[in-house]
Amino acid sequence: MPLRQPPDEQRPTESRRRTRRRHWRLDRRALTALPLALIILITVVDILSPPQIHLGPLLIVAPALTASLAGARATAGVAVLALAALTVIGFVRDGLTSANIETQLGAQVVVSTLIIGLRALRDRHERELARVRSVSEAAQRVLLRPLPERIGPLRLSSVYLAAEAEAQVGGDLYAAARTATGTRLLVGDVRGKGLSSLGDAALLLGAFRAAAHLHTDLPALAAYLDGSVCWDLAQLAEQSRQSQQSRDSRQPRRSRESGRPEDDGAPDEGGESFITAVLLDIPDDGTPVRLIDCGHPPPLLLRPEGIVTLAARHPAPPLGLGELAPVEYEVETFPFRPGDRLLIYTDGVIEARDAQRRFYPLTERVAAWQSDHPTALLHRLHHDLLAHVGGRLDDDAAMVLVERLP
Repeated sequence: MPLRQPPDEQRPTESRRRTRRRHWRLDRRALTALPLALIILITVVDILSPPQIHLGPLLIVAPALTASLAGARATAGVAVLALAALTVIGFVRDGLTSANIETQLGAQVVVSTLIIGLRALRDRHERELARVRSVSEAAQRVLLRPLPERIGPLRLSSVYLAAEAEAQVGGDLYAAARTATGTRLLVGDVRGKGLSSLGDAALLLGAFRAAAHLHTDLPALAAYLDGSVCWDLAQLAEQSRQSQQSRDSRQPRRSRESGRPEDDGAPDEGGESFITAVLLDIPDDGTPVRLIDCGHPPPLLLRPEGIVTLAARHPAPPLGLGELAPVEYEVETFPFRPGDRLLIYTDGVIEARDAQRRFYPLTERVAAWQSDHPTALLHRLHHDLLAHVGGRLDDDAAMVLVERLP
């Protein structure tokens, strides 16, 4: 059965972002003709104006406007044209040797040079920022690999909204792995948000990808992931302790005797870190899906007859807290028939608030749009969520939609 492709307005977010950038470049090129029109207009009006009216100084607007639309070379070219136009005005009206036109030409050269220099500095900064962004985006794509559109009998769609400006990945995560009998999914949320939580997200994703196909038992996989996170937290705590001891040993004796606080570092929060997660084992043969919820928001099961919230009867603590108390991972099971959909999300979605501090009504929105194509459904949720919060999220948000195909 061929997959129906989503229309253009439902393409992935990155594709739409590239399209908007191309349109902006075309619009900006069209706007660069405006300074040339200004030069011609000011020149003609100044020549035709009475002798006591001088509009030549307004020509500096042309290179200043160009600097906001184009690079240093284009700005320099427009500045030269503006100087040429001012020279023509002076030749036609007063002669090039008059004090008025000489003053105007000198001021035009000084201000134009300043504008070109500032634009050149901005161009260099933008090139450096573009290189840093390209490296950052490549690293983020390696960390959070895109989910495949098809994996076994499943169709997958996902959307990620990072709270950190200019970031594509933060503390939320998802991954899929094929096993001999089906597909395993992980959706998680690291305590914290933005780039500061990338390390814990990378740790859990690496552990899942390495062990998802090795453990036949889902509780064993959950225990392995919890142990990996606990081990990393222990390492961080030890490094923090050693760093504190090193700072104390380097502190001058007089500061110790002065009674001032000796701890000049940030407080150690490594032991407070944890990761909420949902682990899913979806067999290919249509047998019930197995789920372990580690302190994560419950997924939504979308069916034609309604939406079911898969609240775990015995949820486990978040990953990273297993050393505090013995953990027995209880497996929840539920049928997942052809045509059913499963929406897994992070708390950044349901905890998003609007201006009146109202939470985002995820179940209500999904109920209205669940008949849409999976990509279209997430596209609607994506834009509706941003509209709900006024365009800026306070926390990372991720959504994964899984559909079992006939």
